Amino acid sequence: MTLKPGDKAPDFEIQDESGNMVKLSDYRGSKLVLFFYPRDNTPTCTKEACNLRDNYQSFKDLGYEILGISSDNSKSHQKFIDKHELPFSLLADTEKHLHQAYGTWVEKSMYGRKYMGTARITFVIDGNGVIENIIEKVKAKEHSDQILGQF
Repeated sequence: MTLKPGDKAPDFEIQDESGNMVKLSDYRGSKLVLFFYPRDNTPTCTKEACNLRDNYQSFKDLGYEILGISSDNSKSHQKFIDKHELPFSLLADTEKHLHQAYGTWVEKSMYGRKYMGTARITFVIDGNGVIENIIEKVKAKEHSDQILGQF
């Protein structure tokens, strides 16, 4: 990973689940939790998203917004949001430009087979667009505590 706390977060302009364009600059003055996850509706990704959903008000109370990012398309994201009543937007990085900018498109290995995929990493970004924290060892069921524990 090349990004580190204190670095300016890479800017982006990308579609959300509704086809609206979302930019990092839309969140200037606000704090942001940007979580990268591999796939909609998979067991671990669902646990992570639902843990963030269940603690969403705590994030809002501290002035944070949450955005999820995967390489799934907008339609898949909308189904994921609807099925699990997620209160935050999901960004569709189908071309993986955002993954590459944040260093989350990585070589993985399963059962000895190597492949490219999304690293489950979360970036906490302050109101000036500066990375406050990076969580690389995400615990899906405890992810909110990992993030909120820093405050």
